[in-house]
Amino acid sequence: MNPALRALSRAALAAHPVSLAELNARAELLARYDHGYLVPVEVFEDFAALLTDPRRRGGPFRALSIGGRRSFGYHSTYYDTPGLGTFHDHRQGRRLRYRIRERVYQDSGERQFEIKLKTGRGETVKHRQRMRGDEHALDDTRRGFLAGVLRGSYGVEAPASLTPSLVTHYRRATFVADGQRITCDAALVVRDVATGRTATADSGLVLVETKTRGKLTDADRVLHRYGLRAAEFTKYCGGLAAVRPDLGINRWARAVRVAFPRAVGGPGDPGDRGGPGGASDPGDASDPDGPGRPGGVPDGER
Repeated sequence: MNPALRALSRAALAAHPVSLAELNARAELLARYDHGYLVPVEVFEDFAALLTDPRRRGGPFRALSIGGRRSFGYHSTYYDTPGLGTFHDHRQGRRLRYRIRERVYQDSGERQFEIKLKTGRGETVKHRQRMRGDEHALDDTRRGFLAGVLRGSYGVEAPASLTPSLVTHYRRATFVADGQRITCDAALVVRDVATGRTATADSGLVLVETKTRGKLTDADRVLHRYGLRAAEFTKYCGGLAAVRPDLGINRWARAVRVAFPRAVGGPGDPGDRGGPGGASDPGDASDPDGPGRPGGVPDGER
């Protein structure tokens, strides 16, 4: 098992559990501020232990548990215009920008069509629609939903043409306290649909994202004390930049090189942390959490 995945599993199993219903009640956060961090395993282990300590002032963060599992497999397909318009809107830092994806929660088989908007204030707002049976992310129902969201939120028309652009796989553990949620991801693999090229995240990093209605959380402050700052990095933009460096990584350059050192020639000795890029076969993301099939996913995770 890669080091990041092992650390993720241990942290989630060591924490007190929280049910899906309670997580949604305490920190649904479909509209929130996000901060992403690329956290070395050794820092993540200390960070998770501090936040989940039963003696923590205000109470410990608790780990989502569904059907006996504490970590969950995610598979996402992102959609973009033929010219990668949504990618370039993010690369150029456009004030109003969005991402479109179909997310599959692999343990339950649940599928969601999602639109993630970024407001002018920097807030993330997520809209979602559940998919059933053989429904497709680009069918008339989803296109109508997308058009309504973009017209209502931004006053713009939906792109006339969309195609699959990037596929991602990873495992996630979620920790929650009142009004705060932390998602922690490991064993990230990305694949460029157009070229088939893949990139795998450094096995010595955990991708941590804090989510709150305010600007900073307790978790942000703890990470800052370790000398870490929020990275200019998302799985879609960072992953696509790693497999398609010709697109220009610009503002994400440092974060992409840290996250995907093998793909873009980042720093580090191949012997460090089990090798930059680490164990990237999706089979390496085996389930360490025991039996059970989750019956759903937290609304905020959508």
